[in-house]
Amino acid sequence: MTPMGEASGPLKGLKILDLSRLVAGNYLSFHLAELGAEVIKIEDPKSGDPLRQFTDNGISNSWKVFSRNKKSLAINLKDPEGQKIVLDLVRSSHALIENFKPGGLEKFGLSPATLFEIKPSLIIVRISGWGQTGPYSHKPGFGTLIEAFSGFAAKSGFPDSEPLLPNLGLADMVTGTLGAYALMAALREVEVNQGKGQVIDLSLLESMVSFMGADPATSQATGKPIPRVGNGSEIAAPRNLYKTQDQQYLAISASMQSMTEKLFIAIGQPALIDDPRFTSNAKRVENREALDAIVGAFIAENTLAENLAFFEQQSITAGPVHDSMSILEDAHVIDRQVFVELDDADCGSLPMPNVAPRFSATPGGIHSVAPSIGEHGEEILKSLALDAQTIARLSASGVIQ
Repeated sequence: MTPMGEASGPLKGLKILDLSRLVAGNYLSFHLAELGAEVIKIEDPKSGDPLRQFTDNGISNSWKVFSRNKKSLAINLKDPEGQKIVLDLVRSSHALIENFKPGGLEKFGLSPATLFEIKPSLIIVRISGWGQTGPYSHKPGFGTLIEAFSGFAAKSGFPDSEPLLPNLGLADMVTGTLGAYALMAALREVEVNQGKGQVIDLSLLESMVSFMGADPATSQATGKPIPRVGNGSEIAAPRNLYKTQDQQYLAISASMQSMTEKLFIAIGQPALIDDPRFTSNAKRVENREALDAIVGAFIAENTLAENLAFFEQQSITAGPVHDSMSILEDAHVIDRQVFVELDDADCGSLPMPNVAPRFSATPGGIHSVAPSIGEHGEEILKSLALDAQTIARLSASGVIQ
């Protein structure tokens, strides 16, 4: 697929300055750029966004995915002339995203008070690990620490295993998604209610705690921490991964009473409907191991393909366990174009998630590949009415690239 070349989507006309680094801020602005916003990435002239250093076989796939549709302007924010360029860009921007340690923006002469003087309606999203205030606000806040601190790792894994961290930037991506929603809500306040600009204090900790839902409430009610139950669930059963005859895995979630009863009938065990161990969801959770053994024994007698065909025929909620390669070959994924193959200078093409969600009237799109460091510098600086001589001087002095 060749990028469209022109931005499209419901956010076309929105201008975002993204001063963030790594995942959370990039994921936030990724969502906005997908839907048509103009996102200008402010990067360090020497090394660029550290996300570029996350490589596989020497290729920065994370950067290529999360920074498509964005423009890059490389500025030395420690230089007063670099700071002035950012302030000039703020005049025509709707929002600014940053994830320096609390106080970092102020060190660059870009405090919220200064920014609001220039653009009173500006939305400033300040991403940090622990929040802008509090005893931990000064600490580094990488997603790994938050995934551990929030309770997520403690409940992940099997009963006899150690706590388990996710093998992706979960806290960052949860935060980025929540931040995109928050930024748009703040813009609505400006545009619809004639409100003023404001600062959004967006912490990875509170985003992950929100994601954990009712866990603390449940623990207070039971007097115990949420247990590790592997691929099962502490609130619903049957729900698990079951090994098939051909050593594949099938996922089943039959937590609704009607679905459970349908499952019992389908596997030839209708008597289980009245079995006192399984008559309610709460009882099934208490007797999860016995229930999983029964369901697992049935599934183990057939291949994955046979199980899938059988459970689909019986209208049972079951599905395969895909890995990051097999999902690309799934018929539904192909038909829906869940992934797109984007032309790439390093690999020829790269499979990437398509734009989501899908808008019927004003769909977003992919209009450009991820930029090189400072690729759009001249274009952006000329929009500020800087002449060629000034741009050349700034480049020679290292203020920009």
